Amino acid sequence: MPNSSSMTVFLLLESADTQDLQLLHFWLFLGIYLAALLGNSLIITAVACDHCLHTPMYFFLLNLALLDLGTISTTVPKSMANSLWDTRAISHPGCAAQVFLFTFLISAEYFLLTVMAYDRYVAICKPLHYGTLLGSRACVHMAAAAWGSGILHAVLHTANTFSLPLCQGNAVDQFFCEVPQILKLSCSDAYLREVGVLVVSACLTFGCFVFIVLSYGQIFRAVLRIPSEQGRHKAFSTCLPHLAVASLFVSTGLFAYLKPPSISSPSLELVLAVLYSVVPPAMNPLIYSMRNHEIKGALRKLMTGYFQKQ
Repeated sequence: MPNSSSMTVFLLLESADTQDLQLLHFWLFLGIYLAALLGNSLIITAVACDHCLHTPMYFFLLNLALLDLGTISTTVPKSMANSLWDTRAISHPGCAAQVFLFTFLISAEYFLLTVMAYDRYVAICKPLHYGTLLGSRACVHMAAAAWGSGILHAVLHTANTFSLPLCQGNAVDQFFCEVPQILKLSCSDAYLREVGVLVVSACLTFGCFVFIVLSYGQIFRAVLRIPSEQGRHKAFSTCLPHLAVASLFVSTGLFAYLKPPSISSPSLELVLAVLYSVVPPAMNPLIYSMRNHEIKGALRKLMTGYFQKQ
């Protein structure tokens, strides 16, 4: 019985039936990819260069932008290349690398969103203790914990998944390699081990989700008690973007991984995969910059300084 290491190539989901639709898929993904690269690079540059943004909230936002760049760069370029060259193939090492990197980056991003919820909770509900609880060393430790947890999570899933025997061919019903799609190729009596790991991960994910919900419940209670309308508006302007990002990320990801098999279909899984792997990295910079005057101010200063040098 062959296992995954005996396969030299996997076949990803075909983007379209005709060459014109494949080219449309290529240009659509290229536009989204360039928007994600530009938006996240601007946020990273603004936070790194503007000393006014050297605060815990923007330090975590910089980490989020780095993770978003990594996530979309793991999946989209290969799909674009396959559409352009009219192929579906991805090598076994390439597929394993995609599973590892995507699992690592998406897990680290989720843990980081949980940390960002804690940051907003302390800033609004315990402002007098903000400097103590979220000093520079504590912020570095929390960010490192998010990245490190993502790596451990990815190692566990990748090693477990690619050690399973595969009996259902090599066609992956997705535009990139991910754990649930590889599990569909495994033997029915062998995949339960990885399903157990997925259940543990789902419990951890749900625990983080509950923490985010409870944190924002306390935050909104505190914000509504702020007497001035300007103070409430400022508090909401820093919290709502993070809540929007976390809600989109969590809702689509949980539904994609935990939906019942009875409503599963290739088109639905493709749409959900795009929503949790492609849309957030492209939308996050826009969501954070639209309601954040400090980010917009830093970007204006960067642009003004750049054009003055020309």
